[in-house]
Amino acid sequence: MNRIDLAVSRRIPAPAEQVFDRWIDPRAAGGPWFGARQVLLNPEVDGLFYSSVHHKGRACSHYGRFLRIERPACLEFTWVSEATQGLETTVIVTFESRGAETLVTLRHAGVPDDAEGMRHKEGWAWVLSTLEQSFCARTETSAPA
Repeated sequence: MNRIDLAVSRRIPAPAEQVFDRWIDPRAAGGPWFGARQVLLNPEVDGLFYSSVHHKGRACSHYGRFLRIERPACLEFTWVSEATQGLETTVIVTFESRGAETLVTLRHAGVPDDAEGMRHKEGWAWVLSTLEQSFCARTETSAPA
C-alpha cells in the first residue's frame, strides 16, 4: 500500500504559548480533543492518548502516543485510526511565533493513499479552523466596548 504525507497550516491570533496550551488541554474549547465523547490524555513523552468522537452517526476512535513535546514550539505523536487502516502514522505540529500571531503547521506522515487517508487533510484543516475560531471568539468578546 502506498502512503502519503499531508500538511495544513493556519495563522492563529494568539501567542504560541497560548495556542500550544489550548492544543494540549482536553478541556479547552478549540483544541483537537475538546468535545470528544471520551478522552484519555497523558501529554508527556511516551504518554498515551485515546479519543472517541461521534461522526456521521457512529463512534470513531483515535489513539497514539506522544513522541516529542517541546512547549511552545512542537508536538509530535503517533496517530492510529480506522482511516489509517490500523497503521501507525506520525503527526508533527509546529507553533511558530509571528508577532502577535502563531503559524500552526501540521504534517501527517504515512497516511494511506486512498479516500479515507485523504480525509485526514480535511479533518486536520477543520481542527485548525476550530482552533483559530476559538481565539477569534475570545478576542471579539473581550474587546472593549
